[in-house]
Amino acid sequence: MRRPRKILLTATFVVAGILVAFILLDGTVMGTLLGRVTLPNLGTVKAMGVGVYWDSGCSNSVTSVNWGTVEPGSTNHVTVYIRNEGNGAETLSSTAENWNPSTASMYMSLTWDYGGQVIDVGEVVPVTLSLSVSASITGITSFSFDIVIVGSD
Repeated sequence: MRRPRKILLTATFVVAGILVAFILLDGTVMGTLLGRVTLPNLGTVKAMGVGVYWDSGCSNSVTSVNWGTVEPGSTNHVTVYIRNEGNGAETLSSTAENWNPSTASMYMSLTWDYGGQVIDVGEVVPVTLSLSVSASITGITSFSFDIVIVGSD
């Protein structure tokens, strides 16, 4: 029984020693291991011809999106439900506007998994919005932007 404990302790010290060696020899590794950027955000959602909701029953409207912790090189996802509230079948389009600071749009992009299908009157489709942040983002500590979703025939 003592032998496995001794091996485990030895392996732990070897791994810790290798990690310390990397940190001491390469400042980049230390920066990567210890660096963390949290970018607070609250994005406003504007909808035209459609309703955007948190639930498939369309009882809880989305007016803003809290992306949570956003880190360099990450992608955060939020699922919403979009209902055609117009008078005819519609196809959706989406844009991200009014980035603050304006340079945030150079490091971040908003995409969604909507496939371009026609949505009938009253039909509800789940859509996942994805906010991707470049690993090379610099100089931005907080940001905001508007998500515009439009239904058109």
